[in-house]
Amino acid sequence: MIPSFVGRRRSVIIFLVSFVAFSCACPALNSFASGPDENIARIQRAYEHIKDLSGDFVQTSILKDLDRTDIYKGEFFIKPPLRMKWLYKGKAAQEVTINGDTILIYKKEDNQAYKGKFDRSTYGQTPVALLSGFGNIGRDFIATGEGNTLLLKPKEPMGTITSLKITLSSTGFPIRSFTIHDTYSNVIRIELKDVKANSGLKDSLFNLTVPKGANVYEQ
Repeated sequence: MIPSFVGRRRSVIIFLVSFVAFSCACPALNSFASGPDENIARIQRAYEHIKDLSGDFVQTSILKDLDRTDIYKGEFFIKPPLRMKWLYKGKAAQEVTINGDTILIYKKEDNQAYKGKFDRSTYGQTPVALLSGFGNIGRDFIATGEGNTLLLKPKEPMGTITSLKITLSSTGFPIRSFTIHDTYSNVIRIELKDVKANSGLKDSLFNLTVPKGANVYEQ
């Protein structure tokens, strides 16, 4: 979840967007391979047919500098090449929408919104870029692991990310969860549930609309 708007750490925004998991497509993984190469090939094949993606998520954020663990639940919607929406539910309800090169974060409780530019030069190699570029795992990462786990370490610096662990599912959507470790010793884990691919999400779902009367802070 994104703690406060402009005054809080941009790295936490990266985590939220963390999923920009264009972890796409739903061919089943009927069995796990013995090494990373076979699992990578299965995931990359799954990416070939995605048009949109939606589902539920549980996010666990372990923030070392704040000595705090936060758990959030909500829904996500993704439509390549770069449209996505995260709906965080509960007491700290927030909506995060990315459409092209713009990000909009709306905090319902305070009726406040942050609107800014979203691009690689601003946020570095975020998980958005990492997961949407899974077709190049071999080029960008050193991959290890066995069974249902892949551990990816960037070959070149990728923002604050030190490693990305993917847990695969044996049926349905191929990615069950992913965990991000960063240089600040923060850990963000996102578990996916009830994932649906190619359900026909409309472009209007990702409109950058600010509720009437909201205070807007622009980058």
